[in-house]
Amino acid sequence: MLMRRLPPDLHTHSEFSWDTDTGDMEGSCARAVELGLPAIAFTEHTDFVTWTVDPSLLPDRMARHLADPTHLAPPPLDVEGYLEAIERCRAKYPELKIITGVELGEPHWFAEPAAALLASHPFERVIGSLHSISVAGRHCLVEDEFALRGVPDVLREYFAETIRMIVSCGDFSTLTHLDYPLRYLPQDRATRLTDFEEEVRAVLAALAGTGRALEVNTRRDLEPEVLHWWRESGGTAVSFGSDAHRPEAVATGFAAAAAKAESAGFRPGRHPYDHWIR
Repeated sequence: MLMRRLPPDLHTHSEFSWDTDTGDMEGSCARAVELGLPAIAFTEHTDFVTWTVDPSLLPDRMARHLADPTHLAPPPLDVEGYLEAIERCRAKYPELKIITGVELGEPHWFAEPAAALLASHPFERVIGSLHSISVAGRHCLVEDEFALRGVPDVLREYFAETIRMIVSCGDFSTLTHLDYPLRYLPQDRATRLTDFEEEVRAVLAALAGTGRALEVNTRRDLEPEVLHWWRESGGTAVSFGSDAHRPEAVATGFAAAAAKAESAGFRPGRHPYDHWIR
């Protein structure tokens, strides 16, 4: 079936996300209008964690947030500045639905600050993400662990922690980038989500049991089997997110991602900015 319109991009980042030096909210809105998107959501990173890191592995844009030589402490979201920028963009691009949002990192570990943030403003979209695993009381970026342990061990711990996040935290409505660790695999390890079918299906079953949505994140080419597993697990909704940290990446790969979702039985919702549903 030919897609006449791309889905909304419901996971993007602007200059208000601490981990980017290329974010540009106005530029991303202009790109969304150019592509004919019905909506864009700016889901800025909100991380309460302090990571134990190897500073030699950090890009400069992240290293500037080192609290000391081995600990990375992301700054808080400038909520006031972010909301002011949203209103400016809404005035400049009235034809585009611009959605407020946050990406909560590891919210199950930080229930109180996460709740305080969400109480500060009625964000329209809240997505949940996991970038870390806990090792001997330390919070470690999953990509750093690949240098210390075998890939299967790290991935199984990541999927187990994702389930713990799903079942113990109700603050987010959509699970994003389930395949996040596979972005950072060692070059000699060609691994796919389908190599861990049992673990991935367990994550999907846990998520479906909460009635939340699964995001198709196009930073990586998601295996189509995962969307079929999602449907088989009882999942009822998917969303699409480019995870763009620069304007030109908005909606990257959306035509192919929409085709995969459609082949798994998902269709656009009532409104063009809604999740796709079964």
